[in-house]
Amino acid sequence: MPAKTINDIVALCKRRGFIFTGSEIYGGLGGAYDYGPYGVELMRNLRDAWWNAMIYSRNDVEGLDAAQISNRLMWKYSGHEGGFSDPLVECKKCGARMRQDKMADPTKCDNCGSAEISEPRAYQLMMGLSIGATADGAINAYLRPETATTTYVNFKNVLDARPHKLPFGIAQMGKAFRNEISPRGFVFRMREFEQAEMQYFVNPAEDEKYFNMWRDARLAWWTDVLGIPASSLRITPHDKLAHYAKAAVDIEYEFPDGFDEVEGIHNRQDFDLGSHTKGQKEFNIQANVMENKDSTVKLSYSDPQSGENFIPFVIETAMGLNRAMLAVMHNAYTDEDLGDGKSRLVLKLRPKLAPVKAAVIPLARNVPELLEIATNIENDLRKLAIGRIELENSGNIGKNYRRHDEIGTPVCITVDHQTIEDGTVTLRLRDTMEQRRVPVADVPSAVLEIINA
Repeated sequence: MPAKTINDIVALCKRRGFIFTGSEIYGGLGGAYDYGPYGVELMRNLRDAWWNAMIYSRNDVEGLDAAQISNRLMWKYSGHEGGFSDPLVECKKCGARMRQDKMADPTKCDNCGSAEISEPRAYQLMMGLSIGATADGAINAYLRPETATTTYVNFKNVLDARPHKLPFGIAQMGKAFRNEISPRGFVFRMREFEQAEMQYFVNPAEDEKYFNMWRDARLAWWTDVLGIPASSLRITPHDKLAHYAKAAVDIEYEFPDGFDEVEGIHNRQDFDLGSHTKGQKEFNIQANVMENKDSTVKLSYSDPQSGENFIPFVIETAMGLNRAMLAVMHNAYTDEDLGDGKSRLVLKLRPKLAPVKAAVIPLARNVPELLEIATNIENDLRKLAIGRIELENSGNIGKNYRRHDEIGTPVCITVDHQTIEDGTVTLRLRDTMEQRRVPVADVPSAVLEIINA
């Protein structure tokens, strides 16, 4: 049985060290969470899976890691400073503040049901900063609300350092910050979150071709790499396009409360490079952009065959890593009926995504002969560099199996008294609970086979 509500996932995350409430001992802070020992491992594995798909499996995408604090002019010309806001309303009766576009009924307070609702006003989502010794509290910089814009302003830097013909892309992962009115859904919508975005620069004549290509490629990644069944995903075109977009779709995952966005694919036309380029009038910019008198670099591309100098279109793929982790955990969450009134909770993650790749468990606690063999196996597995390996020395084999089921460990290796006699150990597989004896010398290759399955 899958998780009935997100609260099932929340409970597992707290109990097993995936995610904790941020600054919990002081009452927490809305929309802020801390990732525990297994949460950081799962997030790292998701990052690696995305980076491998975007960078290591291709020859036309470069990586970037830009600063999180940015000059405010960048956000002025991107349109964020003037237009990146949510419609905020306030209940005159109970004082609750809400996003009008997310209210169940825009005429009634979600909190108390009162119809005494204020007129909506724009609520700035960017987090402003006052930096430098002479700032005197005035906002002169911002924490980035996305990674995409910091990619666009580095377009020329990357192209000069690693020359490419169109099409080519720039991929970036990192933290972003938004002053959300109402964070919700656990880690689904937060004030501090992590994005994985790729900007693919194309000739305007080929934009539709590459938009379709990336839509299909990203959907396939969710199924083939993350193991999400196609029945739990859907592609939803945007009903209303942003002013800069020519086309946009969302990949949505079916959470307990229904389908919701986990990744977006957008045809942003030439809006972004056109907004930040020097000499805008020299180019036939198709998008509606703000006049830019501050940029010092032309963000254009010179076609080596035709000699034409133009502003490329951008096909963007934008994924929230926190949302991806939530979807992966929900999909893997299995409350399994074992019969006779017994059950177990198991996280059936793809082995490469699992926070712990293997656990070595001596059958009895503090038995020197067993512990020595177990430690040697642990060290041999660490040499494989496949991720986290754990040695359990509590002596309670049943509880150890159940704990590793819940955190998604694909295989447990049990060292018992028979090991001392014949040099074999028990491999116990997570998904099927199948157990088989193998020689100690064969453990590394057996674990590799399981992880790479």
